[in-house]
Amino acid sequence: MQSANSGSAVVIAAVVAGLVVRQQLRTRPVRRTGSLIAPVVLGLLGVAGIAFGVASVVRDRPLTTLPVVLLVVSLAVAAGFGLVRARTVQVWRDPHGEVLRKGTAATTGLWLISVAAHLGLGLWIDHAAGTGILGTASLYAYLAFGLGTQNLLVRGRAAAL
Repeated sequence: MQSANSGSAVVIAAVVAGLVVRQQLRTRPVRRTGSLIAPVVLGLLGVAGIAFGVASVVRDRPLTTLPVVLLVVSLAVAAGFGLVRARTVQVWRDPHGEVLRKGTAATTGLWLISVAAHLGLGLWIDHAAGTGILGTASLYAYLAFGLGTQNLLVRGRAAAL
């Protein structure tokens, strides 16, 4: 059952990462609240996913400390990648005074590495839990932390222009 969950996680991660990266590579305005909508939605899905993941573990055995610690580490890694990615996003003011943003090839590469890191950490969390899909189900929370961190830092850079 664990390998089926792993295969599903890879497919889901690839689709979600592809959509996020595609959006990152478009030139778009830096909005006051628009850049926070996606992380908030992903965060809500992440809370639900983690709750579902915890329920999938405790159905068969108690949740131990190691998977929880690994989950926190995973979210910290997501924020770290968001911090680094924010530095790779181009931010400029167009001739009309509007502030624009666009991800670069480095942004794309860091997104792909970030998703791979989550897959590895997710599998480690699931292995440490011994049952359930807590690591797999934490994908949306991981994306929320990473994208939220990135967008807040890009907004800060945009405000300084």
